[in-house]
Amino acid sequence: MDWLINDALPVLARIFIVWIFPFSFLDKVFNWNNALKQATSGILPGGPVLLVLAMAVELLTPPMIVFGFYDGIAAFILAGYCAVTAVVYHNFWTYPRFWSPASEGYPHVWDFFKNFGLVGGLIFVMYASGFIQAVGTDIEDVSTLSQPEVTMVDSSGE
Repeated sequence: MDWLINDALPVLARIFIVWIFPFSFLDKVFNWNNALKQATSGILPGGPVLLVLAMAVELLTPPMIVFGFYDGIAAFILAGYCAVTAVVYHNFWTYPRFWSPASEGYPHVWDFFKNFGLVGGLIFVMYASGFIQAVGTDIEDVSTLSQPEVTMVDSSGE
């Protein structure tokens, strides 16, 4: 039972967190024109370049996360990708009456929240890999370098 809890479940959780992305990559390959249309529909310029970068993220980061190869960095990149795509391509708040099932924005509500649900899971991967702790330590180290040294002088000038 220890093997199941300590080894199998964490790997299974990682698989479930990322398994949508290789299929999304394949969808972009087989439905390139639709994917390109979506990539150019947002506010970011360079749709074809963005699409190729998105495909690289969707293809490369999932196996890195599942197999523990630079998994913290891969999870950070994939979490950023999920957050950016949620805000840029699932901006449900721009549609009138987006909570109505008849609204064009209705499906975007759920896609937006699903993306941020994935971000939450990826934060757990970053934490489990030690990435968050390492970055936090690096930030603390850098912040101590930039703090000026203050010396106190008493009223006699010494």
